Amino acid sequence: MSDKATAPRYNELGQPIGAPLENWTPRPFPPRRPMEGRFCRVEPLDARQHGDDLFEAFAENNDGRIWTYMASGPFADRAAFDRWLSICQDSDDPFFHSIVDLDSGRALGVASYMRIVPDMGVIEVGNISLSPRLQKTAAATEAMYLMMRRAFDELGYRRYEWKCDSLNAPSRRAAERLGFTFEGIFRQAMVYKGRNRDTAWYAIIDKDWPAIRQALESWLEPANFDTQGRQKQPLSRFMKR
Repeated sequence: MSDKATAPRYNELGQPIGAPLENWTPRPFPPRRPMEGRFCRVEPLDARQHGDDLFEAFAENNDGRIWTYMASGPFADRAAFDRWLSICQDSDDPFFHSIVDLDSGRALGVASYMRIVPDMGVIEVGNISLSPRLQKTAAATEAMYLMMRRAFDELGYRRYEWKCDSLNAPSRRAAERLGFTFEGIFRQAMVYKGRNRDTAWYAIIDKDWPAIRQALESWLEPANFDTQGRQKQPLSRFMKR
């Protein structure tokens, strides 16, 4: 479904126009099937099934810093957390998923597909909230890979977006580590928690994906991890290749 790399095209008025998309059709909405890898399973969020795990895992973040740049949280108590989970579970867009660590069988984080535009083949990953136990783990990286793979390989989307508060340095580093291209700052794009947000935009498009997929899959290979599960080479090394 990629745009053809051709010389500029012109219409009958002499105006430059974009490359044609042959046989383009709207893409499917993401299905509710789980995505499973070697380290994690990404499955639709179920408040009853995942609630205890998520509440316990997020409670380990004592200072609440994981919620600073999120529209929701931190939560005053379990009841408030459960109300948020119920909203997430019932939402179609954003379409929330829980990230389940396969070693422990526990849900340790959430992420969503959002701003889903099947007609245009555009989809965004967002609402990424990782508990301390999930942060900087192979499972966290694999979860992002599984969601990308579904969007591009299974569903045929053309564009996969990542947006965050421009001041959210960890999120911006994560996007760059995963192969997203920085596309600019949208100034005063949002108001949340009573404050301004300038939004940093990142994206991967379908023609970028094969090289990024290869880098991610090479990094995730068992040979790249020692017996304690520590990486031997960083993802950046594979991205450079």
